Amino acid sequence: MFYSRKMVCYNFKYVYQEGDIIKQDYELNILINEILNNNNEINNEKEFLTYMKYLEMRAYENDLVNRKIKIIAGIDEAGRGPLAGPVVAASVILPNDYFLPGLNDSKKLSRRKREYFYEEIVKNAISYGVGVVSVDDIDKYNIYNSTKIAMIKSVLELSEKPNHLLIDAMKIELDIPQTSIIKGDAKSVSIAAASIIAKVTRDRYMSELAKTYPQYNFSNNAGYGTKEHIEAIKKHGITPVHRKTFEPIKSILAKENNLFNI
Repeated sequence: MFYSRKMVCYNFKYVYQEGDIIKQDYELNILINEILNNNNEINNEKEFLTYMKYLEMRAYENDLVNRKIKIIAGIDEAGRGPLAGPVVAASVILPNDYFLPGLNDSKKLSRRKREYFYEEIVKNAISYGVGVVSVDDIDKYNIYNSTKIAMIKSVLELSEKPNHLLIDAMKIELDIPQTSIIKGDAKSVSIAAASIIAKVTRDRYMSELAKTYPQYNFSNNAGYGTKEHIEAIKKHGITPVHRKTFEPIKSILAKENNLFNI
């Protein structure tokens, strides 16, 4: 069974007549035409659902564009939970007619797919920025505030000032209108793109750290508290790239300090 041009638009509650889409949403019409031009007939249900998912994830962006807000940045982070390494945030401004089927929350994608989407986003984004906050600053300011700082840094790295920010479950202290979206990386293509940039950037950094600290297998665990990683901490000790305010590292350090104070 194939899915026709008409069905794609009908299922997104837009009527498509050969060569004409009712002009309720100009930017969405451009996007749908781009999809249809790329693939005249969608040949299976999985492909159809992928196309529809992308259109659904454009809802926040389309609403803003319909209100004449054109430059929209999605923002997300990677690395709030690990025991080691920095927190990284990214901001991404995508063209309003951009179509990248399969784009989704980075956590739902394989490493190979994240790398593919990363290259596509970097190549096609109007602008993207990355903000990094170090382990020392995470221990100093806490991870919540450090995540905000990384996000602000990423916005300031953009070559164009956004008119609006779509942020995954956060509000940041910038004088730019913004919308906080719970699980935004699965609901907004701009946030999903930012999540991929942040995740791939951080994973690459952790793979570099693995060359200096091979015992901890950072290239595979990215600093997260896997059983293997915690066993390596107990065996080899705590490094300068570990977060001293995170458990179980905090307790291990406290126990060591108590031994020295006896």
